[in-house]
Amino acid sequence: MAKMEVKTSLLDNMIGVGDMVLLEPLNEETFINNLKKRFDHNEIYTYIGSVVISVNPYRSLPIYSPEKVEDYRNRNFYELSPHIFALSDEAYRSLRDQDKDQCILITGESGAGKTEASKLVMSYVAAVCGKGAEVNQVKEQLLQSNPVLEAFGNAKTVRNDNSSRFGKYMDIEFDFKGDPLGGVISNYLLEKSRVVKQPRGERNFHVFYQLLSGASEELLNKLTLERDFSRYNYLSLDSAKVNGVDDAANFRTVRNAMQIVGFMDHEAESVLEVVAAVLKLGNIEFKPESRVNGLDESKIKDKNELKEICELTGIDQSVLERAFSFRTVEAKQEKVSTTLNVAQAYYARDALAKNLYSRLFSWLVNRINESIKAQTKVRKKVMGVLDIYGFEIFEDNSFEQFIINYCNEKLQQIFIELTLKEEQEEYVREGIEWTHIDYFNNAIICDLIENNTNGILAMLDEECLRPGTVTDETFLEKLNQVCATHQHFESRMSKSSRFLNDTSLPHSCFRIQHYAGKVLYQVEGFVDKNNDLLYRDLSQAMWKAGHTLIKSLFPEGNPAKINLKRPPTAGSQFKASVATLMKNLQTKNPNYIRCIKPNDKKAAHIFSEALVCHQIRYLGLLENVRVRRAGYAFRQAYEPCLERYKMLCKQTWPHWKGPARAGVEVLFNELEIPVEEYSFGRSKIFIRNPRTLFKLEDLRKQRLEDLATLIQKIYRGWKCRTHFLLMRKSQIVIAAWYRRYAQQKRYQQIKSSALVIQSYIRGWKARKILRELKHQKRCEEAATTIAAYWHGTQARRELKRLKEEARRKHAVAVIWAYWLGLKVRREYRKFFRANAGKKIYEFTLQRIVQKYFLEMKNKMPSLSPIDKNWPPRPYLFLDSTHKELKRIFHLWRCKKYRDQFTDQQKLIYEEKLEASELFKDKKALYPSSVGQPFQGAYLEINKNPKYKKLKDAIEEKIIIAEVVNKINRANGKSTSRIFLLTNNNLLLADQKSGQIKSEVPLVDVTKVSMSSQNDGFFAVHLKEGSEAASKGDFLFSSDHLIEMATKLYRTTLSQTKQKLNIEISDEFLVQFRQDKVCVKFIQGNQKNGSVPTCKRKNNRLLEVAVP
Repeated sequence: MAKMEVKTSLLDNMIGVGDMVLLEPLNEETFINNLKKRFDHNEIYTYIGSVVISVNPYRSLPIYSPEKVEDYRNRNFYELSPHIFALSDEAYRSLRDQDKDQCILITGESGAGKTEASKLVMSYVAAVCGKGAEVNQVKEQLLQSNPVLEAFGNAKTVRNDNSSRFGKYMDIEFDFKGDPLGGVISNYLLEKSRVVKQPRGERNFHVFYQLLSGASEELLNKLTLERDFSRYNYLSLDSAKVNGVDDAANFRTVRNAMQIVGFMDHEAESVLEVVAAVLKLGNIEFKPESRVNGLDESKIKDKNELKEICELTGIDQSVLERAFSFRTVEAKQEKVSTTLNVAQAYYARDALAKNLYSRLFSWLVNRINESIKAQTKVRKKVMGVLDIYGFEIFEDNSFEQFIINYCNEKLQQIFIELTLKEEQEEYVREGIEWTHIDYFNNAIICDLIENNTNGILAMLDEECLRPGTVTDETFLEKLNQVCATHQHFESRMSKSSRFLNDTSLPHSCFRIQHYAGKVLYQVEGFVDKNNDLLYRDLSQAMWKAGHTLIKSLFPEGNPAKINLKRPPTAGSQFKASVATLMKNLQTKNPNYIRCIKPNDKKAAHIFSEALVCHQIRYLGLLENVRVRRAGYAFRQAYEPCLERYKMLCKQTWPHWKGPARAGVEVLFNELEIPVEEYSFGRSKIFIRNPRTLFKLEDLRKQRLEDLATLIQKIYRGWKCRTHFLLMRKSQIVIAAWYRRYAQQKRYQQIKSSALVIQSYIRGWKARKILRELKHQKRCEEAATTIAAYWHGTQARRELKRLKEEARRKHAVAVIWAYWLGLKVRREYRKFFRANAGKKIYEFTLQRIVQKYFLEMKNKMPSLSPIDKNWPPRPYLFLDSTHKELKRIFHLWRCKKYRDQFTDQQKLIYEEKLEASELFKDKKALYPSSVGQPFQGAYLEINKNPKYKKLKDAIEEKIIIAEVVNKINRANGKSTSRIFLLTNNNLLLADQKSGQIKSEVPLVDVTKVSMSSQNDGFFAVHLKEGSEAASKGDFLFSSDHLIEMATKLYRTTLSQTKQKLNIEISDEFLVQFRQDKVCVKFIQGNQKNGSVPTCKRKNNRLLEVAVP
């Protein structure tokens, strides 16, 4: 029986209201109370139709596990409780199945969780899309781009420990199956002013602190940096350390992420060098100095920092010093050079630091895009994820807040337009009459800011370009003249009399009534920040740098490409970027995530109603609900609606056999719901008032209780009947088994009694016969026993007599022997005392040595030179003799072994010895080659008629003839070639035809490179400028790498009298035409077993995976 799928609903076990569209009554207080109630129960997600509201919990919740991913996979949006995974799944399935490009817009103020939300969206999409080596690599690169961008673009603020200080829009590209192919990242308005100055309680960008905390001592010495944060003026000290943040560990994570994304080692080092240069720029200080003509100029106080910066960047110290002291202005054919005072010098220093870091960040984004972009040119589906600053209202609002709030006005405008458009399209699609919806259109505010003639940005650009004295005050005066009558513009100096006595409006400020509320802007700094001016002298100094990366960041510094035209302002650039973004978003199906920060303390379990209320207002969430509820508050497809409420009608319960729409019509007629409260669409039922839906839910809940009671009653009856039948059946079985047991027991008792009686009778008979037999046997044995005792007595008497006689004879012999011994000792006693000891010692020593040599003769080891066995030393005083014998024997058997060699064998062992010196303990493949003889001519060209043409073309002696795999320079694939080595040349020929493809003189071979691992890859480097090097170096793979490299080394040494350089490294450069490509060897599990594979990763990297 198939397992039935249990479907749930958003309305099941609902805490508060899961969809704000169903909130009744709808006002600000009930909206906040509903959010708070769900937040207190760890329900941080709530819907407004298809919009997701996310409240930052400031702690980890167990709602993002792989099991949760599977729960929301391929499920209806309203089928489960609200979750960011539901929106991500809806967007991904629409893209995959309906071929609709998607975009996910994530908005909210700093600290609301926008960055985490974007990570969750990307991680969900990565989890549910396809699998495979290439797909997994693309997913990993897309996910690992986040740590890199966060390190360089995020910082600690008073509101958020990991606040994004730039806007990010990522387009993730998919193929027709829904597998990711790559991505493109766009960045907007990096807050580069943070590089030189941070508000109190905030930090500079993360990368500065990570570099100083996590870099090794060797790297810090190379960059001439110190770990002490207080040594650098650009780093704030009051918030240098952040609780719960390990900058050293994060630095290692960033370096690893850069490697995964595709950064080469020298590129990562160049980036860190630029970061170090920015840090050191802040330590340059100036002092005033008066000139003869009365003008003030500035001089650098301590030139040590300047010297270190110039050493890092490769800039001439005098050039950079002059750029900090003078400014050159060009107009047509004239050049005017003026000195900079101290204030202007500090401005130039900070402008250079900001531009250097900002351009580095843009280069990082472009470099990541180069790595993660889709390699194929097939048609792609796109999902965009927008993570951008939310609406900002601070105590002091400047140019950055003005630009950010302008972007949010445009996002609000497109949000309202697309939401209304989506509502209208659904009504038309379902055949429901569309009624006009009144809402606040913020186009008038957008026009106030972006109008090309009298908009605030246009007037700011006009003021920046105007000749004469330009200040923030003149800009405010112009605003007061042009925008005075605008209903959303307020200024105390405007012509409108209603603001003349408004003390909350300072004279140097203006106020704009945004859709989210009124914001007061300080005009101080608007002109300078919009100009974003970098002196041409500094650009030219940077272009002259020996540092390749820094030089590429300042193309305008090239004297050959001087452009006297003023660069575009920051405001106009951002306006154009926003316009492009809006155009891009309008071509995609939108999905919205509204992030809310519950408190300013960044603490869990705290819900500040005032703060949340403020965010609800400027996010326009109530307006969003009203737009959604203007027509019908709830809509649902007929099938799930009938499935959910069919138990309320006898005709539809338990099964409805007709069309689902007809079943819903019968159900609603039976429940007598007023006709004006609902409408029937083509595929959905539309309910106008939430009260109607809640009434249905109450009826369903009551009906479910009745059904539960009925089910319980039936179940209890069934259970009792089943129990009775089981007891009855058990009683019958037990009775039958007991009767059987009783009869078996009685039979066993009778049988046991009979056996006992029988055994007793048989025992009595046996004992009686045994007694008779024993008596008869004792009578027969008595005579035998008496005879034996008598014979024994006679034998013992005779034995005693014989022993006595023998003792007498032995005593006489012993006495005679002792007497003879005494006589001999008396005769030789005088000789014995004179030199007996010395003679006995010499005799004993001679006998021991003789025995030692005789034993060594029998214990000699084999004549093999590699046999290390040797008999143990028998006596300590023979130690030196034993060792000398061992040495002499080894030399003798080595000589005997060498005398057997022919001239050819001697040559082979010389080559083996050369290979040992070149590769032993350096190349992992070497031990396996020791036992293999070096043959050289593996193809037998002289005997094979297939290679007759090749044999005739070569006049010299062939040293090596072997088939190798030549690695293709474009894609890393291999082609079989015949590798020939003669006395003067190295040749490559086609394996099939035998035609010679390449011929390289040995004098043009400069180096051979290979890895230290167990693979057969090697590169032959050619002399630059030679004819053979026109297409670049060769990269081969061979099963006889050790032999080929050894013979090539010996042949080159013999012909050129110079040693060939053998480089053994897991990462080396190969010249392919005009490009240098890095060949990198890594460990990896191979699909084809133990065969290494070569793959071209990008234009600069060729990766060889070795098992």
